[in-house]
Amino acid sequence: MTILVTGGAGYIGSHVVRALQNGSFAVVVLDNLVYGHASIAKTLAVPLVQGQVGDRKLLDQLMSGEHPACAGVSVQAVMHFAAYAYVGESMSDPARYYRNNLGDSLVLLEALVAEGRRRGQDPLPLVFSSTCATYGIPHPDQIPIREDCPQRPINPYGRSKWMVEQLLADFGAAYGLASVIFRYFNAAGADPAGDLGEDHDPETHLIPLTLDTITGSQDHLKIFGNDYQTPDGTCIRDYIHVCDLADAHVLGLRKLLKEGGQHVYNLGTGHGASVQEVISAAQAVTGRRLQTHITERRAGDPPVLVAAAEKAQCELGWQPRYRELHTILEHAWLWHQRRFGER
Repeated sequence: MTILVTGGAGYIGSHVVRALQNGSFAVVVLDNLVYGHASIAKTLAVPLVQGQVGDRKLLDQLMSGEHPACAGVSVQAVMHFAAYAYVGESMSDPARYYRNNLGDSLVLLEALVAEGRRRGQDPLPLVFSSTCATYGIPHPDQIPIREDCPQRPINPYGRSKWMVEQLLADFGAAYGLASVIFRYFNAAGADPAGDLGEDHDPETHLIPLTLDTITGSQDHLKIFGNDYQTPDGTCIRDYIHVCDLADAHVLGLRKLLKEGGQHVYNLGTGHGASVQEVISAAQAVTGRRLQTHITERRAGDPPVLVAAAEKAQCELGWQPRYRELHTILEHAWLWHQRRFGER
């Protein structure tokens, strides 16, 4: 069974590709390589098609098996990770985000419906990579955040993902499109083998920035506020290992292929770690110290974001394997050393 993975040369998408391969699925990756890496597809030994999700002709060729990368085998489902995900950039250039994240997704959904009709069946099912950013800033009484928590995204990135979720609901009602929506909390870590991990440019995530500072690429790490109503004054986030995310996607796909329907799941550990706790764990794992600098809070940063993920555990049988922050840092450090070394 062949699965088309959009954005499969990126951080989360590449780990899902490996999980699919381990689950005996064949995979074809579609990635524009704006933020993805061709070298990752080479590591995974997976066909890589460089192109845009909004290219309808290309989508039709891939789904029908007419594209050379598919070797004449039609696609049975799609996993959609191709999105821009920098909150600050989405504020300064919202058009780019709505065009790529929302506009291209609409083209993809139309292609799923059309391919289903061509085969005389329902649309091809879709697993969609969403985000906890669709919740905006929840009230403290809503922590941990459940799937039925009100969605009030506060930036174009979060709104673009929320809008795709609305498209999926409407396409499900009108055309019978089956889908699973996964709302991630803070994806972190790397494959334990050390050959897949985070490589963003620019990098904005706390763990790789912490490791960058430890290896000397910057002289200090910025901490955005230490006066929050948390035990140590720094923000608390739910860090979920990227391989655990990948496992959930395979389980979600199998549920879609067996049952169809429309499903929404949070993916997190249900436990939070503060910025200071992440820094302490990184220092413990690496045996090195780093300099920090306290700066002003970032607009829109909630004090605490922690997932309620019991629904995914109950309905999918999903159980995170790497819950401990120390383990997440160990895997991230192994990847960081192999990918970047000392800077």
